[in-house]
Amino acid sequence: MRNYAIILAAGKGTRMKTEMPKCAYPLLRKPMVAYIVQNIKFADATDETVVVVGHKKKVIKDILHDEVKYAIQEKQLGTGHAVLACENQIDDMDGNSIIMPGDMPLIDEQTIKNALREHNERRHDLTIVTTNVEDPTGYGRIIRNDSGYLDAIVEHHEATYSQRMINEINTGIYVVKNNILFKALKQIDNDNTKGEYYLTDIVTVLKQSNYVIGTYTLKDSYKAMGVNDLYALSVAEGKLRLDINKKHMKNGVAMINPETITIGHNVIIEPNVTIHPNTYITGNSIIRKHAMVGPNTEIHNSDVGEEVICKHSLVYNSKIGRKTTIGPFAHLRNGANIGPENRIGNFVEVKKSETGTNFKASHLAYIGDASIGSDVNFGCGSITVNYDGKNKYRTEIGDDVFIGCNANLIAPIKIDDSSLIAAGSTLNKNVPKGSLAIARSYQVNKENYIMNKKQKEKQNQKSDT
Repeated sequence: MRNYAIILAAGKGTRMKTEMPKCAYPLLRKPMVAYIVQNIKFADATDETVVVVGHKKKVIKDILHDEVKYAIQEKQLGTGHAVLACENQIDDMDGNSIIMPGDMPLIDEQTIKNALREHNERRHDLTIVTTNVEDPTGYGRIIRNDSGYLDAIVEHHEATYSQRMINEINTGIYVVKNNILFKALKQIDNDNTKGEYYLTDIVTVLKQSNYVIGTYTLKDSYKAMGVNDLYALSVAEGKLRLDINKKHMKNGVAMINPETITIGHNVIIEPNVTIHPNTYITGNSIIRKHAMVGPNTEIHNSDVGEEVICKHSLVYNSKIGRKTTIGPFAHLRNGANIGPENRIGNFVEVKKSETGTNFKASHLAYIGDASIGSDVNFGCGSITVNYDGKNKYRTEIGDDVFIGCNANLIAPIKIDDSSLIAAGSTLNKNVPKGSLAIARSYQVNKENYIMNKKQKEKQNQKSDT
């Protein structure tokens, strides 16, 4: 018996008032629908995930690629119509499907596990995940009979005044047996104010056939919040940030003023790390033990080594070796691979370059498309000139090289071991091992130039009068 997850991600999300499909909108730099797919995977309770796409389906497919199967809802005619589009993707009718909205990024793996377990242990044909909220506006209400069992689900705009006073709502998450799901969907109609096929209408269909319908109540109601506009997105992001930070702090990560710190869903932080205020760490980043990150630092998809200090800096798609100091105001990007015990200082940018041990670029430098050895000093104001307007070229610098201030290394160029580049030089030829390279004009001092100039100006002023 195979279990499936069905994610509804075909809607336009008009209340977001953006061109991006709602389910693709990012929280902490990660699309909402990606959270759901990942948490389904972590729950390890289903065999296959089917995502229903429609409006701008290519955007969703570009996010999830081949992690899931896809069902196409060409016209958005309601949630029931969307699930029906999955019929050809469900191969095992003896299994179950958990159906989830694609705009509910806070539903975690434990909730998914609990809902499926409740469904199986109680031997339900249909299980509806409910929760209680202070303000149920906009949600379908759970209507129970005198015995406390589910009687119906009434959408907000279809509900009477007394029904709108009910605080127990339908989260939009269902677990249902496949062999009854699609039969029931073919029996519902669109006789409602919106002219849509509601998935909730299968409750009435299944009750009439005496199927067992139950509920699973989610205690943490915030996990079931749907994101329908940009304000709700900010609320969901705040809840997610709090949960993530709490988990890391309980695992031994020190956070100074954690309300200002943003850590992404996939970030790994080892114990004994300190994170300072106004720091963002997102993507598939790893922060290793005894590192100190921040304040005012942004790290994305990067590996930060043990005992690294990184402050007031940007680090994107890069790696930093142990005991290296980054910043303030440094920028690492596009595959920068910084070796151990380095110093990348004030206003230094490193792009697509690797360095050895004990490399120092303390201030005001650009290093792009370069391979640099160990024990190298890169002087203030020096740059690798890697771009000729059409193509990028590489610079190779060996070990034990000293590059003076304000040097230009015009790539492609190779600076061999134990060389010295004189300050102010512009090099366009390779430098052999152990050489001193000087490429600058000779200095000319014109003595008494300023004094003579002033005297000449005075004489001209007298002659004019």
